[in-house]
Amino acid sequence: MVEREGGVESAPKVVLVTGASTFLGGYLITRLAQNPAIDRVIAVDSLVPSKDMQRRFGRAEFIRTDIRRSSIAKIIDQAGVDTIVHAATSVMDTVGHSAAIKEFNVIGSMQLCAAAQRSPTVKRFIVRSSGIVYGASSADPAHFSEETSARVEPTKGYDRDLIDVEAYVRGLGRRRPDMTVTILRLSAVLGPKISTRMSKYFSSAVIPVVIGHEPRLQFLHEEDALSALEHATLAARPGIFNVAADGVLTLTQAVRRAGRIGLPVPAAMLGTVAGVYRGLRVSSMQFDQADYVTFGRVLDTTRMRTELGFVPAYTSIETFDDFLSRKPLEPVISPDAWYRLERRVRKAALQLT
Repeated sequence: MVEREGGVESAPKVVLVTGASTFLGGYLITRLAQNPAIDRVIAVDSLVPSKDMQRRFGRAEFIRTDIRRSSIAKIIDQAGVDTIVHAATSVMDTVGHSAAIKEFNVIGSMQLCAAAQRSPTVKRFIVRSSGIVYGASSADPAHFSEETSARVEPTKGYDRDLIDVEAYVRGLGRRRPDMTVTILRLSAVLGPKISTRMSKYFSSAVIPVVIGHEPRLQFLHEEDALSALEHATLAARPGIFNVAADGVLTLTQAVRRAGRIGLPVPAAMLGTVAGVYRGLRVSSMQFDQADYVTFGRVLDTTRMRTELGFVPAYTSIETFDDFLSRKPLEPVISPDAWYRLERRVRKAALQLT
């Protein structure tokens, strides 16, 4: 049930945002604090945000707390929170998955959902999820819609965490039909400020690629990711929504646009080779990215446009090019050099026929 005033959806009055020390959580807090229609913005995290980020918070109030503890329920009740944005769901950029990270993601989300369920004031619950819940395999469809299940369901790692988190959130929606529950499945986020697994991957001079595979990649600009979270917070649209930009790039196209060097490796050895490269500081690719950079993933965004009412400002190519133009990346091989090489190879191939 959506709160309405005179037939128009009303803005939330007291918003609590988790993950205040993260890029998306912190900058979302900044945006919400600048909205005069919102009376109070509460930022929570077990880590203290940087001084620069806290200055950006403006009138938002930061409370240091661990969402795995019962104290989060007291904060929600005492402040009369009506909207929760769970932006703290973690996909670490530089470290592998661990039991401690799983506990934070899953137990923390479970505790937060339990607190929201018991609260008489909470009417909206928005969670930042990811397209990684669909997995990546050779059996994948051309596009994943929100109803599509993973053909090979992840059993461990960050993607398994988010599948479990979403299950708790959907359970919250069933137990509290008066609450608007929104799940945003973001595609790979890139931008000049945010640090993500794919930005690390494409910042490497040498990029491991799988022989015989041409994955299609879809991106979401950091500004569009923030805008989608802000839009969902204000719009109160229930349901699950894929959030991604128009268009795709193949991995080969992306590597060449970035001026990187692709090192072809057999699929069975990608995880091992990535570990060796990471140890040598040649590449920062994580083991659990292997399936994604082998098979790719493309999300259907029809529901995002028609039901959520959100349209990204950047396409996938524009997102990737903006990431390249505003990051201090010096191409190892310039685009012109790639084109010259392609012409020479093509010419040589024609001479052989």
